[in-house]
Amino acid sequence: MKTYDLIIVGSGPIGLCCAIEAQKAGLNYLVLEKGVLVNSLFNFPTNMTFFSTSGLLEIGGVPFISHSDKPTRRESLEYFRRVIDAWKLNIQFYEEVKEVTPSADAGFRVRSSKAEYQSKKIIIATGFYDHYRPLNVPGEALPKVTHYYNEPHVYVGQKILIIGAANSACDVALETYYKGADVTMVIRKPEIKPTVKYWIRPNIINRIKEGSIKAYFNSKVLEIHPGTVKIETPEGILEVENDFVLAMTGYKPNFEFLEKCGIQFTEDENKHPLHNPETLETNVEGLYLAGVVVAGMQTSKLFIENTRVHAEMILTDIQQKIRVEA
Repeated sequence: MKTYDLIIVGSGPIGLCCAIEAQKAGLNYLVLEKGVLVNSLFNFPTNMTFFSTSGLLEIGGVPFISHSDKPTRRESLEYFRRVIDAWKLNIQFYEEVKEVTPSADAGFRVRSSKAEYQSKKIIIATGFYDHYRPLNVPGEALPKVTHYYNEPHVYVGQKILIIGAANSACDVALETYYKGADVTMVIRKPEIKPTVKYWIRPNIINRIKEGSIKAYFNSKVLEIHPGTVKIETPEGILEVENDFVLAMTGYKPNFEFLEKCGIQFTEDENKHPLHNPETLETNVEGLYLAGVVVAGMQTSKLFIENTRVHAEMILTDIQQKIRVEA
């Protein structure tokens, strides 16, 4: 069984930041990633553009050059490939961490889909994109329903219903509309979310006003059927013809995995994982959280640009503790 000073779970941008800081500190570390490099970014929509500028996404001192102020998904994938090449980071892909348990002789024992390891310290940087917020309505399991969006060609000439009013929902509504889909939106609130990207929000509002995109505000989906969707609106219950449902209802951390690791949470609806805000160490000694996973259910509070500092905060504390333990 291989033993490390530090194992980092997740190779997203912040997981990579932590790996870079560990390498700078001379620690024997390993990054375990269940999928591909920056797996969540890889699964973003094909034509997605970031809200942040390329400069705010830079890590490890590697310049991020993009064709415009707002880089694309494709440019980001190329950038993070260059980051791991520049730093020669120690990452193992397609190896999902199944269990992290305290070990009396070496800090923690880590069981993955391929092997077992021992590590003095653990950083979990798993983000939240892999776990969607379910609708919990009849018919959600039908093949026509998806919580993820790739590209618009699939929906040409189709009647699609989009659930949500945040960035993802508005992006999907506009892109599919411009490619020939018949688009309807179902929105719980009375308006498009105010935090939608400033170059997207006026466009979607105008398309709704002119009737190009149909929108039901203050409404919710009650049932999904193979050829229709039943919606509760202020005017009553409607049943609309439908080919596909795209539920852009948001995502959440893998709470089940975090709980298995022994991490505790606040008892309010935001479900923040308990941690020291200065070091990001959780209630489990030696186990740290990094990146957006720190925010619990408040996934819109943290981004790549304001969590890059997590790596330095954590590694400073880890180095101090490893020196004391030695």
